[in-house]
Amino acid sequence: MTEFEELSPNFKKAMLTKVKSNTPFWSLINMDLVDVKKGWAKIRLPYDKKLDHAYGSAHGAAVFAPADSAVAMALQGLVEKDEIFTTVEMKINYIRPFSKGEIIAEAEITHKGGNIAIGEVDVKDSQGRLVAKALATYMIMKRDR
Repeated sequence: MTEFEELSPNFKKAMLTKVKSNTPFWSLINMDLVDVKKGWAKIRLPYDKKLDHAYGSAHGAAVFAPADSAVAMALQGLVEKDEIFTTVEMKINYIRPFSKGEIIAEAEITHKGGNIAIGEVDVKDSQGRLVAKALATYMIMKRDR
């Protein structure tokens, strides 16, 4: 595994404590930021029946959400204060269903240029088995004043 630089303590604390309250969607599905560094992040999503599709396991969107969010949190520590970013493309391969315990999405930024960043994500279940593998492309832009 690559070593990732720590964020400043205040920035890391703010991210860990405020992301859920500042992002209503995270609260809706009960997603948590477990840890974050520059270019790396880990997000947890506990299983809940409200995440299910008709066949009794979590909907693919419930797996996609922490994968996408993990890339975003990993990228947050690499962008400048006057920059924002958004997902422009994400590919995910679903490998096994998720219907108990929790999943952990662990992302790392594999490329960050001036306008584009690429992140890879492994989503694993409570037993450490791969649930999904994703590749995300983000566009980095200057914040409008």
